[in-house]
Amino acid sequence: MNGITLALRTLHHGELGLAEHLMAVAERHRAEHEIHHVATDLASWSRDHARHLADTAAEYRVSLADSPDKAGEGLVALVPGTVGQRLENDLPVLRDLSELHLAATYNSLWWEMLSRTAQASKDSRLLALASSCHPRTLRQLHWINTMIKNLSPQMLTSL
Repeated sequence: MNGITLALRTLHHGELGLAEHLMAVAERHRAEHEIHHVATDLASWSRDHARHLADTAAEYRVSLADSPDKAGEGLVALVPGTVGQRLENDLPVLRDLSELHLAATYNSLWWEMLSRTAQASKDSRLLALASSCHPRTLRQLHWINTMIKNLSPQMLTSL
C-alpha cells in the first residue's frame, strides 16, 4: 500500500465514521433542534466526501468498498476515554461535541496531508478532491467548535 492509498482509505473510513457519529448525536439530542438539524446536514457532507473518495480511489484502482479500513481506528478508539467520566455521565452534549471535534480534526489533518501530497506530486485529481472536500470539513469543525464555546460555560458552571 502506498501513501496515497493509505490517505484515501483513512479519509474514507474517517468520513464514514464522522457521518455515523453525527447521526448518532443528532438522534441522541433530538430535542436540541440546532444540534439535531445541523448534525444531520453535516453528516450528509461526510457521506458525500466518502462517495467522492471512493470514486477518486477507483481511478487509482483502489477499492474502498471491498476492504474496510482499519487505519485511524487507534485515535477513534481513544476518544471516549479522553473526555473523562464526569463529562460522560453529567454532560452528554459536551461529551458528544468533544468526540465530534476530535473526529473532524482527524479528518481535517488527513485532508491537509492529501492536499500537500497532491501538490508535491502535481496530481490534479487528488488536489481537486481535497480542495472540494476539506473546506467543508473545516466548516464542520467550525460549527462543532462554536457549539462547544456556546454551551460549555453554562453547562460547566452548573455542575
